[in-house]
Amino acid sequence: MSTNAVMKLEDSAKSSELIQLVSFMLADEEYGVEVLKVREIIRMPTITKMPNVPQHVEGIINLRGKVIPIISMRRRFGLMESEGGIQTRIIIMDVCGTLTGFIVDSVSEVIRIPNSEIQPPPSMVLSNGIGQEFITS
Repeated sequence: MSTNAVMKLEDSAKSSELIQLVSFMLADEEYGVEVLKVREIIRMPTITKMPNVPQHVEGIINLRGKVIPIISMRRRFGLMESEGGIQTRIIIMDVCGTLTGFIVDSVSEVIRIPNSEIQPPPSMVLSNGIGQEFITS
């Protein structure tokens, strides 16, 4: 068997592999993040504002004695602000060894989908300065 055949078999197995994603809504669009990256999902607490931070940084919270920066995903993606309804949540994730919270409109569910169902991001998205490590293609 040639090396190419082995590679194709491995690619085929990987594409049929099921992955689990936490799905969330942001401005009528559904996104997903790997369930293993999510530490917890919390309701909106009081967020302490911080001076001299980028516009998309909402502030910080104290979660069981840990200070966690909170990022507004709407601002980060350049979307219009919303009032923040009863479904608004913060997804706490470990990003490069630091716990970080991300404000989303709502969290839907944990879904299982085949890897082959994930479509690659448009080239325009990848060329706009968003790091490749943050987007699965």
